[in-house]
Amino acid sequence: MANFERVCALNELKEKQGRRVYVNDVDVAIFLVDGEVYAVNNVCPHQHAAMIYDGFVEDKKVACPIHGWEFDLKTGKLGGERRGLDCYEVKIENGDVFVKANQKTLNW
Repeated sequence: MANFERVCALNELKEKQGRRVYVNDVDVAIFLVDGEVYAVNNVCPHQHAAMIYDGFVEDKKVACPIHGWEFDLKTGKLGGERRGLDCYEVKIENGDVFVKANQKTLNW
């Protein structure tokens, strides 16, 4: 599993409650919803608050606890086709959760 990093055991996640982890210096929020694990960037693009992990989850969406913006956990999108949060690949192996996230490099 190249470039995947173990973040926790699957049984440590609670249904519809986020958890904050760091993967390759990327701030990531992970969620267990209906038996699936999702990983998205933890930083809300509105005012760059790193609080997505503490958001309210419903209908496979997470709402930023500060601003109320809702993001689809599968796509990261903010309503319709609007860009929102980066999503990261998740794998479950032997009861452990692995996430693949790399810092974006900016080419100025």
